[in-house]
Amino acid sequence: MRRNVAEIAASAALMLSLSGCDMLDMYDQPRYDTYAPSTLWPDGGAARLPVAGTEIAARGGFAASSSGRVGYRAAQLWDRDEYAQSNPYPVSAALLARGRQRFDIYCATCHGPLGDGDGYIVRRGFPAPPSFHLPRLRNAPDRYLFDVMTNGYGLMYSYADRVSPADRWAIVSYIRALQLSQHAPAEMLSAADLSQLTHTPAIQAAPPPGAGSNAAPGGSLGAQQ
Repeated sequence: MRRNVAEIAASAALMLSLSGCDMLDMYDQPRYDTYAPSTLWPDGGAARLPVAGTEIAARGGFAASSSGRVGYRAAQLWDRDEYAQSNPYPVSAALLARGRQRFDIYCATCHGPLGDGDGYIVRRGFPAPPSFHLPRLRNAPDRYLFDVMTNGYGLMYSYADRVSPADRWAIVSYIRALQLSQHAPAEMLSAADLSQLTHTPAIQAAPPPGAGSNAAPGGSLGAQQ
């Protein structure tokens, strides 16, 4: 019984406290709307011009600091990256690591971890994208790969709202690294690497189940009919 009385008293106190709030001010806040009149200023308007001699340094979502300078620089870099015709970032281990991370998140599901178009979604029936190792894409300019990520192509939708311009360029750099990994010129290899490639026997795949006598000796898929 005492507990019920305490609960009722607490509820009554809460209601009394809420009744003291001016709910009207919460819905109709005492502020000036755009272009609203005001008797506070001689010109009769609420909007104020910037103080003479000041300079606007940050606007919109990029005004991420109290001074605005950080946001202003970020906006400049964003515009530079968005409209650059070639990769504005020098290749480095950090850039490739970032590109690989973004590629694995946004691209590998369709394009595959090696960029050969054999991602997990493709293995489950989604149309395969072209391999990055085709001559057409190996010879395509960096800006083309950037534009495909920005605008989409075919069944691929735009990633412009998911991946920043800087990260798109990082992905482009990583795609180039993937292409180079499969098509490295012989002159780029050391003598030891060339010797290993020369003396390493070709890896033969096991025959598929039920192949029987149709499989070539040794199970080489290249020798099957």
